[in-house]
Amino acid sequence: MTTYAVGHLQDVDLNADIVAYLEGIDATLAPFGGHFIIHGGEKTVLEGGFGSDLIVIAFPDRASAEGWYASAAYRDLLPLRTRNSQGDVFLIEGVDRDHKATDILAAAV
Repeated sequence: MTTYAVGHLQDVDLNADIVAYLEGIDATLAPFGGHFIIHGGEKTVLEGGFGSDLIVIAFPDRASAEGWYASAAYRDLLPLRTRNSQGDVFLIEGVDRDHKATDILAAAV
């Protein structure tokens, strides 16, 4: 199942460290089949007040996503981001194309 690495970042200080992070991250994704599907971008807030940045990276499966995050290449870059931003980062599995909203009810029983 496709797994997504999601970053909900606030207070990003776009300095030399962040530039170095951005310049290096793509090379860390490639060995694990990861690619950006959302990376900031213009948004239209329909409800609430979302004033931060959203980043979503797709991986073929959870093992690939976990391998990327734990990799030496990414761990070397990580402090460049964490020293210069605040936020939450997590992994979450996607759903099949034929998923219906009510499918979660069966799992809740």
